[in-house]
Amino acid sequence: MFLIDMFNKKTVMPSADTALPGRSTPLNAGDTHFVNGKPLQGPYPAGLEVTYLGMGCFWGAERLYWTIPGVYVTAVGYAGGVTPNPTYNETTTGLTGHAEMVKVVFDPAVVSYRQLLKVFFEEHDPTQGMRQGNDIGTTYRSALYTTTPAQADEARQARDDFQAALDKAGRKTPITTEIGPLEEFYYAEDYHQQYLAKNPGGYCGLRGTGVACPVG
Repeated sequence: MFLIDMFNKKTVMPSADTALPGRSTPLNAGDTHFVNGKPLQGPYPAGLEVTYLGMGCFWGAERLYWTIPGVYVTAVGYAGGVTPNPTYNETTTGLTGHAEMVKVVFDPAVVSYRQLLKVFFEEHDPTQGMRQGNDIGTTYRSALYTTTPAQADEARQARDDFQAALDKAGRKTPITTEIGPLEEFYYAEDYHQQYLAKNPGGYCGLRGTGVACPVG
């Protein structure tokens, strides 16, 4: 019974009344990207765009994106929940409502948002609801938080196109990716930033469906 209660608590979004209180001050995320030395929190050069992608564990997802030409800088953090400035340990309880997210700052003249979406849909399984593989809880849900109306339109179209590809491949499970405008992004602790560059032997549980996404 205890295990069932813990599972349910971690996979159900908390309300404002049941969420952890958090704190008023941001966590220390560090100043620069461990791999490319660019500023994590800006300022960024003019002409760049920002978007936020959640694919389960943010360690492996961030590594995917910092290697893409045209991506200026990446950072990991928490979004989509209730608790202000949550810690990693708080998010894993399911009582903050946040998903693990990757902030991607990119040059649309070099890499399009649709190309970033292609990586998103191909490199994890967006049909699993409040989990990703063995990682279970609201924090591991699939999510796209956008910063412009154009991104929102493209995200919904990419989702529909990938759903059609999954259906054609015989995988008719519906995509559960949450799509909406970013409300607030809280940077994760500094030791999580570029974690797999700092810890090359670290765990990375990302696994796609094997179906190609017809966008990008």
